[in-house]
Amino acid sequence: MKKTHLVLKFVAFLVLGFFSAFFPGVKSQENDATVMLALKKSLNPPQEMGWLDPDPCKWNHVGCSVDKRVTRIQIGHQNLEGTLPQELSKLTALEHLELQWNKISGSLPSLNGLSSLQVLIISNNQFSSIPVDFFSRMTSLISVNIDNNPFASWSIPESLKNASVLQDFSANSANITGKIPEFLGADEFPGLVSLHLALNNLEGELPSSFSGSLIESLWLNGQNLSGGIDVLQNMTFLREVWLNDNGFSGPLPDFSGLKSLETLSVRDNSFTGPVPTSLVNQESLKVVNLTNNLFQGPVPKFKDSVSMDLIKDTNSFCLPVPGDCDPRVNTLLSIAKSMNYPRKFAENWKGNDPCVDWFGITCNNGNITIVNFQNMGLSGIISPEFASLKSLQRLVLADNNLTGSIPEELTTLAGLAELDVSNNQIYGKLPSFRNNVILKTGGNPDLGKDRTNATSQGTTSPGISGSPGSRSGGDISAQSTHAKSKSWIQIVVFSVIGGIFVLCLIGIAAFYLYRSKQKRFTRVQSPNAMVIHPRHSGSDDNDNVKVTVAGSSVTVSAVGETHTVSISETSDLPMAEGGNMVISIQVLRTVTNNFSEDNILGRGGFGTVYKGELHDGTKIAVKRMEGGVITGKGLNEFKSEIAVLTKVRHRHLVALLGYCLDGNEKLLVYEYMPQGTLSSHLFNWAEEGLKPLEWTNRLTIALDVARGVEYLHSLAHQSFIHRDLKPSNILLGDDMRAKVADFGLVRLAPEGKGSIETRIAGTFGYLAPEYAVTGRVTTKVDVFSFGVILMELITGRRALDESQPEESMHLVTWFRRMHINKDTFQKAIDPTIDLNEETLASINTVAELAGHCCAREPYQRPDMGHAVNVLSSLVELWRPSDQSSEDMYGIDLDMSLPQALKRWQAYEGRSHMDSSSSAYLPSLDNTQTSIPTRPSGFADSFTSSDGR
Repeated sequence: MKKTHLVLKFVAFLVLGFFSAFFPGVKSQENDATVMLALKKSLNPPQEMGWLDPDPCKWNHVGCSVDKRVTRIQIGHQNLEGTLPQELSKLTALEHLELQWNKISGSLPSLNGLSSLQVLIISNNQFSSIPVDFFSRMTSLISVNIDNNPFASWSIPESLKNASVLQDFSANSANITGKIPEFLGADEFPGLVSLHLALNNLEGELPSSFSGSLIESLWLNGQNLSGGIDVLQNMTFLREVWLNDNGFSGPLPDFSGLKSLETLSVRDNSFTGPVPTSLVNQESLKVVNLTNNLFQGPVPKFKDSVSMDLIKDTNSFCLPVPGDCDPRVNTLLSIAKSMNYPRKFAENWKGNDPCVDWFGITCNNGNITIVNFQNMGLSGIISPEFASLKSLQRLVLADNNLTGSIPEELTTLAGLAELDVSNNQIYGKLPSFRNNVILKTGGNPDLGKDRTNATSQGTTSPGISGSPGSRSGGDISAQSTHAKSKSWIQIVVFSVIGGIFVLCLIGIAAFYLYRSKQKRFTRVQSPNAMVIHPRHSGSDDNDNVKVTVAGSSVTVSAVGETHTVSISETSDLPMAEGGNMVISIQVLRTVTNNFSEDNILGRGGFGTVYKGELHDGTKIAVKRMEGGVITGKGLNEFKSEIAVLTKVRHRHLVALLGYCLDGNEKLLVYEYMPQGTLSSHLFNWAEEGLKPLEWTNRLTIALDVARGVEYLHSLAHQSFIHRDLKPSNILLGDDMRAKVADFGLVRLAPEGKGSIETRIAGTFGYLAPEYAVTGRVTTKVDVFSFGVILMELITGRRALDESQPEESMHLVTWFRRMHINKDTFQKAIDPTIDLNEETLASINTVAELAGHCCAREPYQRPDMGHAVNVLSSLVELWRPSDQSSEDMYGIDLDMSLPQALKRWQAYEGRSHMDSSSSAYLPSLDNTQTSIPTRPSGFADSFTSSDGR
């Protein structure tokens, strides 16, 4: 009996182990049910709330997945009391937790590890504390609202950085202390659009990381924040800004870049200086609050449509109503501007007459004769506007922290008798004042030195007295010594210039001697075009590039004017090996009908793409960079696109045919892809009158893209990371074969399996999670984006679709959820695809590949080579019926690799013997690549020595 009992226990143990291993969902369901029962016990909900069934998935306000996992708890406004159980963190499938407007109290339990949680709303309760690790591993968090809870004082924890896809964070009246963390900027939270931290106890300044962020709504009112708010001028997406009831100071920034700004509340601060005209003239502005500050200058006159809170006499305006200030007031405000509008001036300079009790100002018959700003803690520079005070006799700026040089304009003041700038941080040349001017310059150890040497020496410079006072005999002696040394410096300088001139003559002679031996001349296609002759793309020399300003109908070998400039100034623009890719602006204007609206193919973030047609009928695509973005980020993309596309050539990468730089015009010329973007055929086919893509087309396109990206990652000379793979960057030809385009964000991949850190770029919905969180990028970032594209090909849905319900807005998470169940997955397939057994099997294989490509961890994702292998097994291999130019040597594609290698090496050897024809011979990679035919009108030298 005992033995039988033991056997039964052993069998039960085995069965339990089997179910745990092969049916983990059962265990998870039981855990969820246990946690929900604990929650019910803690909150003791009324019967009418409907939490009576043993199965929590049947409770009101609770949602579950198809596999009975709890995904939603939405019990706001239920007048519930009690506490939250610690077990809540075990609901690992939970996506929405909404508890707002109840009376739940106690400490919040740690929700550490709820990696699926997207929405957290616990506002207007009675929670007493929040754990330090509360946000740990919440990698899917999109929206947080914890307003109006009596938390014990706490700081925003570093663990919040895990929620890199966060869009809304609201913690008003939550007793937050400390500073606003730097990590709340665009680098860590590229999608953050709403940040509400009002009515807390925050202190310090606005973080500089806010610059460039996408934040639209910023609430920071009712705090202890201080300093300036210049960072706002670079937050160009701002729509509403609430900064009232703080300690901010200094002038308001330039608002001209904030085209969407509707509400600005800065009342009850200490802002100084005039209200900027960029704010007054802001077209989008609807509400502005300026009361209780120290604003100076004229009262602003906003449009009638603007609701303005500006109570009379609560600022330091020159007049009580809009109108021009006295010219003397304007001059003194210009002087104060160079010192960042000091608060002391704003507090004391009242009214429109500076001769009536203005701090530091003395007048005689209405003319300002003395300005005494001694020991006022001033910083900034000495303004040249002092010279506008024509009656000025004494200017005392001693014992401050002023920097910069003494303005030359001060020497024009005819009545100036004394200038005291002692004990500041003044540097640079001392202007030549009249002999009867008393100069006090001591305590400025760097006066007399230029800025670069200002802090390198500790001794007082020649010509500067050691203490305040008039010029002494020692000063004159020092100036004499200074004059002698100056003459020696002039001799040395002229000698150096003469030597450089001689070397330049020798260099020019050598250059023309070299050019006379050249056998080939490159013809410039039109006048006034700037032609860039970059170094050979394989060179390691990154220092210089030659820029030639060409005259009309001349060759590069006989140019009119040549300059050598730094790479950083002209951009790092390589050239196709052995050739010139520069095309004149006149040619491009002609072929695009002067960039006609009728020729527009599409618009992107950095320019417009036009269709062009050459005289022989060849069609091209011309990307014209917008003038406003060609400096900074746009210019970097322009450089990157040329740099990459002149080094890589593949039949599934869009070919760059040339480029143009002419003044402010920056243009890229590509082969024309007549069927446009994949996104048009996938998402907008009905609107554009296209047919929906069949599955075989989608499969072929996926394989084409995989081969192009595989080439970028591992088959090119260097390994590249695209960083912006998406359907709008995949172009289709008439045969519906795909090519990857838009290489503006490409980065050189690190060797081995390391990663490089970059500023986050790309498109939301396609960003790999580790890239969004850390900014570190590997080739696996592209693999993730490719997986998202596969999901889009299967479902016909966008990666981020705001028209969908919130739970299915993000394609990757929705796709994973749908793919779990065979029946639900079939509903997720694009309804325009004709399904049969064979097609469904193919789709399932691609779906599995997509899931692997979008794995959370980079090491779990395959290489692109694996994707090519999987997809190629599903696609009937294409083979041309006619001998193409790629097979011009009659290589049998069915021959073994060693045989093919010998044949290729034979041709390679011949290419070395005949260098003149090397540009026309294929490389070892030629069976994988296909270079589009060069249109006539482009430089004959545009070839590639290795077929890439």
